[in-house]
Amino acid sequence: MKKFLATLAMAGILSGSFGGGIVAEAAVNRNEIHFDSATRQADPEFTEFFDYFSKQEVPSLGKLDNRTRYMAILSALLGCQGVDEFKSVLNVALDDGLSPIEAKEIVYQATAYLGIGRTKPFLTGTNEVMKAKKIKLPLAPQSTTTRENRRERGTAKQVELFGDAMKDFWTKSDINYMLAANCFGDYYTRTGLSNKDRELITFCYIAAQGGCEPQLAAHTAANFMQGNDAEFLQRVVTEIQPYIGYPRSLNALAIIKNVSEKK
Repeated sequence: MKKFLATLAMAGILSGSFGGGIVAEAAVNRNEIHFDSATRQADPEFTEFFDYFSKQEVPSLGKLDNRTRYMAILSALLGCQGVDEFKSVLNVALDDGLSPIEAKEIVYQATAYLGIGRTKPFLTGTNEVMKAKKIKLPLAPQSTTTRENRRERGTAKQVELFGDAMKDFWTKSDINYMLAANCFGDYYTRTGLSNKDRELITFCYIAAQGGCEPQLAAHTAANFMQGNDAEFLQRVVTEIQPYIGYPRSLNALAIIKNVSEKK
């Protein structure tokens, strides 16, 4: 599997992170998510059946613990640019199993995959939600690298996750250097989330934004390496479907199937 991952990376389709917990209870039904009272009054039929679908039916099928479920949903909302819904879900998630540091790490890491042009509104929104909850900012630092060692430490992280073929990957182009120094050195080496968590949220960013199927295949394989198996990723797709729609969900399921068969 490590040889397979390294091959994907050297073909220019890998740029990764590692993800999250698994299994357990369905998330609680919280009316704060999705719709305000004005929308419920104006669109009672729609809000009633969507609430049932997203808050009862989907969690009963996905069967993820609350923390993992919120990590997947928030990452998917970053990927599909649902900033209003992101703030609504975050407001509940911080009271229901997700820590402020975990929430911030999800937003920070998304910048490596979505770019600051798409993540800055989410950073602003996260700060607004946290300030409203009286969470003191800034949060405790999570960086473990310096400007002097970030490339070296990033390469070490790539090797740790994908194998020895990544040792010289950073020398092949400017983008490959940036992947080692920035994507892995600045983000993956941070504390606050595990390798499994970081690969999970990366899978969700990519699945939700669409049009990045080669990268999604690479990160599906990387999830498998971290213990996030095909059955788990299928349940993750189930949980994020209400937020990203059926076409991207079906594409993600097809990629999980293909990568699993090749493994």
